[in-house]
Amino acid sequence: MSHTAILALKDGSIFRGMSFGAPGTAVGEVVFNTAMSGYQEILSDPSYARQLVCLTASHIGNVGTNPEDMESASAHAEGLIVRAAGPGPSNWRSKSPLEEFLLRAGRPAISEVDTRRLTRHLREHGAMDACLTTELSEEEAVGKAREFPGLLGMDLAASVSCESAYDWTEGLWEEQPAPPLFHVVVYDFGVKRNILRTLVHHGCAVQVVPARTPTAEVLGEKPDGVVLSNGPGDPSASSYGIDTAREILASGVPYLGICLGHQFLGLASGARTVKTPFGHHGANHPVLDLDTGEVWISSQNHGFAVDGESLPDTLRATHISLFDHSLQGAVRTDVPAIGFQGHPEAGPGPHDVRPLFKRFIRLMRDSGRGTERRHLAGKGRLEAGAPKRDNNA
Repeated sequence: MSHTAILALKDGSIFRGMSFGAPGTAVGEVVFNTAMSGYQEILSDPSYARQLVCLTASHIGNVGTNPEDMESASAHAEGLIVRAAGPGPSNWRSKSPLEEFLLRAGRPAISEVDTRRLTRHLREHGAMDACLTTELSEEEAVGKAREFPGLLGMDLAASVSCESAYDWTEGLWEEQPAPPLFHVVVYDFGVKRNILRTLVHHGCAVQVVPARTPTAEVLGEKPDGVVLSNGPGDPSASSYGIDTAREILASGVPYLGICLGHQFLGLASGARTVKTPFGHHGANHPVLDLDTGEVWISSQNHGFAVDGESLPDTLRATHISLFDHSLQGAVRTDVPAIGFQGHPEAGPGPHDVRPLFKRFIRLMRDSGRGTERRHLAGKGRLEAGAPKRDNNA
């Protein structure tokens, strides 16, 4: 049986609709996402912690949900806002309807909302704190929205990180992975599974560690490279992430920063980060490679960015957004380190941003890393030392 629901913004704006998720109340920052597909990946992306997601695509739920499309072990977006929830899935891969997925995850959702009006409102006034509820009055919901402290200054990365280290061995499903020639440690600030799959695809033996793992412990593993992952919250509030980035850079071990990890690269190098008006959330964002002149169609999900006007001499811009010319990528000029603001593991192009992983591989190879592993692989002795499978961590 359907029930009414309301979305209340902190400025007093009210959007009424029908509940099709879990009953209850969720409070967070409401943002809009322009992707035409991939709602399950969006809901399970840890970068959406403490956010309510408005999808601009008209019909949501048509392909259902399945375990394979999860980017993490559970849903992380606080709630979902759509124009029309499909009557049911029609896809051979579907294992359960979206409504059932939301009920299991305990996430409220609202349909029959004028999402065009909401999106225009956010474009004009910026991402806004809000309350999505099936149980409160309009006045109470506005009050809850105004009580939310906002994401500025909020550290969320550790709250979505894994609790203990684990090895990841699963590659991309549609392609044969390369032999594991490089040992890569990934700091989990909210890592998406497809980042790990893509690293395996490019020949990396991947170990994932919690966000607060001491750098000395990671460097003691003698990795060929270190990845600082995507994640939610204000990067400047995550002092442990900035410290980790600074210490990895000082060690000379090749560094790849993705999204939040890219922002940590900027902060650790002396640049500033800023809260953007409404962020970049979608799968159609054109990014210019300043070195090659190529344009990549990228997937984006961030509300903070490195201020391109604050780059020190040791940090050179490599990519900019063609939507607003904000900084999208950077490279250190003195140590082997690169960062990219978007999500290079996603495939809206469909594989435009894959070269970023190849650059990281080249960075490790040019730094003299992985030589022994390549030697062992050539002798057929690497398999015995490959990481054990633990993909459910």
